[in-house]
Amino acid sequence: MDQSLNSFPSRAPLLHRLRPARRTAFNRMFAAVYFCAILVLLYLHALKLIHSTTFTSFIISLSFLVSDTFLAFLWITRQCFLMTIVYRDEYPENLHEALLLKKSSSDFPALDVFVCTADPYKEPPMRLVSTVLSIMAYDYPTENISIYVSDDGGSQVTLFACMEAAKFACYWLPFCRKNNIIKRSPEAYFATNYSSCSSHTKEIQKIYESMEERIENVLETGKVGGENITEELERRAFSNWTDHGFIRQHHPTVIQVLLESGKNKDVTNHLMPNLIYVSREKSRTSTHNFKAGALNVLLRVSATMTNAPIILNLDCDMYSNDPRTPLRALCYLLDPKLMSQLAYVQFPQIFHGINKNDTYGCEYKRVFFSNPLGLDGMLGPNYVGTGCFFNRRAFFGGPSTIVPLEIPELGPDSVVDKSMQIQSQSVLELAHKVAGCNYEYKTKWGYEVGFRYGSLIEDFFTGFRLQCEGWRSVFCNPKRPAFLGDAPINLIDALNQVQRWNIGALQAYFSSFSPLTFGTRSLGPFMGLAYTHYCLWPTWFIPLTLYAFLPQLSLLHGVSVFPKLSEPSFILYVFLVLGAYGQDLIEFLIEEGTIQKWWNDQRMWMIRGLSAFGYGCLVFFLKCLGISTYGFGLTSKVIDDEQSKRYGQGMFEFGASSNIFVPLITAAIINLVSFLMGLVQVLRGRKMEGLFLQMFLAGFVVLNALPIYEAMVLRNDKGRIPFKTTATSTCLALALYGLVSLPLRNRN
Repeated sequence: MDQSLNSFPSRAPLLHRLRPARRTAFNRMFAAVYFCAILVLLYLHALKLIHSTTFTSFIISLSFLVSDTFLAFLWITRQCFLMTIVYRDEYPENLHEALLLKKSSSDFPALDVFVCTADPYKEPPMRLVSTVLSIMAYDYPTENISIYVSDDGGSQVTLFACMEAAKFACYWLPFCRKNNIIKRSPEAYFATNYSSCSSHTKEIQKIYESMEERIENVLETGKVGGENITEELERRAFSNWTDHGFIRQHHPTVIQVLLESGKNKDVTNHLMPNLIYVSREKSRTSTHNFKAGALNVLLRVSATMTNAPIILNLDCDMYSNDPRTPLRALCYLLDPKLMSQLAYVQFPQIFHGINKNDTYGCEYKRVFFSNPLGLDGMLGPNYVGTGCFFNRRAFFGGPSTIVPLEIPELGPDSVVDKSMQIQSQSVLELAHKVAGCNYEYKTKWGYEVGFRYGSLIEDFFTGFRLQCEGWRSVFCNPKRPAFLGDAPINLIDALNQVQRWNIGALQAYFSSFSPLTFGTRSLGPFMGLAYTHYCLWPTWFIPLTLYAFLPQLSLLHGVSVFPKLSEPSFILYVFLVLGAYGQDLIEFLIEEGTIQKWWNDQRMWMIRGLSAFGYGCLVFFLKCLGISTYGFGLTSKVIDDEQSKRYGQGMFEFGASSNIFVPLITAAIINLVSFLMGLVQVLRGRKMEGLFLQMFLAGFVVLNALPIYEAMVLRNDKGRIPFKTTATSTCLALALYGLVSLPLRNRN
């Protein structure tokens, strides 16, 4: 770490405070009682299995034993997040006062910001522009900020958008300083009806809208025409796309310095931040074409140009919502008691534009809020891929060791000669060299150095590996969201995103760095099992699929698989169900959720379990067999007006004909039919004491599946379920009914 981090005053004011959660003791007591109940349930399942008299009863007992064993293990790993919950408070005003004592902006450590994008047609360039501008306008010395935009799609549209952002920043940054603007994303600011405040505001808005029009026109045509180029430097930059047969999968490195702090100034003569566009070299035969590879390129390129000790990593749609966010991160990164072992400060992912009741459960309160609070009481939260301030030193070995590099200039302790311009020939030559697609061959990059390879969810895997090396992290969750991003507003995008996460989770679990074995040894049992919980997410499809089909198919034939109302074990089932759902609801409400949001969240958990989880497992194991079925898929951030309107009304958006919906719709059909058949039997006066729990379970699924039935038969808009998918699911439901009819009848 450079001298700027070690020069913090020894008697600085209080920078942060940690508070243990009061509910931790209750969580521990409840976990002990609930665990005993689980053991009793598994014991009863084992007894039934041993005393099975027919093959059918044996299979049913074995199925429930396996299913509930999975549920038990997943529940145990989930409790690791609830044993050491802590909250943190930061005091950035104290940091600011302490730094001002030296009356020198050099006391603020330099900050390199990595902003990643890959496809301008799925990730709108204007979102990228707003993100970049919101970071450039931080309450931080602009000459200490360097923004590196990684364009993994190699699009001239993205470069043009960055050029336009650089020009608009000359007006936007002084405007934010003069008016003390809090929302420093121009898109967010102008969307909040501030345009009527003053003539100056209207003038800035007019410049912004003019920029937006130019970018949208280029996006529509797909290329930058001569009429869009005003300077010779710009013309030379775009020559890469005409001189090299430039295509997305095969092109040379493009590094373009759009703003240089030592040279460029805004309209009020203040220095501007550095802004550098980077598109790494791509080859059809190169490996590591995923996000981690792009981040490692940025890590090396930034080392050659600025080598700031602190790095902020952001997705292109995750704009800054608080200009004081770097100061909050510095409250930890500059703490003498933490800095030698602190790898990163993670802020939660928070999304704007989510409808009132969060139809698709995209807030992920457990992942982005509840779980990090528990991990923070141990070694710290996992890295979630965006909104994270890193200590650069953490990427180059453990706290007490530094991995030797092939080029010393790339190391964290290398001092960049500030007298040398970042556009100098020697700097650019080295930057192009380290951005080459074959540079990492026979090096330690991605394995012992930098962002780690080995999983589609490189963020999760990187954070895990850093903690295994001896680093810790901190969860910073201020009242005002530090960053706001976009969430998917249709079901297929939401499920495809989860499917990708699940594939990456399984890759991490079955790697040589499995959290269950390697993680438990390196981090201890609680942290190891917590990471294991994430890795085994896909296995939820096993118990969820069984409970969605077997009890209901048995109900159709009048076969009881659960205890009767009069049996003592019935109370055990009631306690286990109410205990699990009750605890989950309480945690959800504590993190400022609502009951309706929680209901939608648990509904989406069932939907994911019957679709994305199972497909994620299938794709992973096909990949293990050498059958390639996936690539890196982006979640589309482009919003259709009609789709947006339906989302605002809380309607599910199916639309696309996809096989991922077939198991889900099949389960919805079987549960509806079984519940109705059971209801008919009740109305006819038949005693259903032995089938009550099956009736309840089928009714619960039906209640959750109401949007599915609506999309199957009642809706005519583009978001309805395609007839082909409904027909396929109906045929599969009939086939399943026929398949189990004979053995269940024989058991009955």
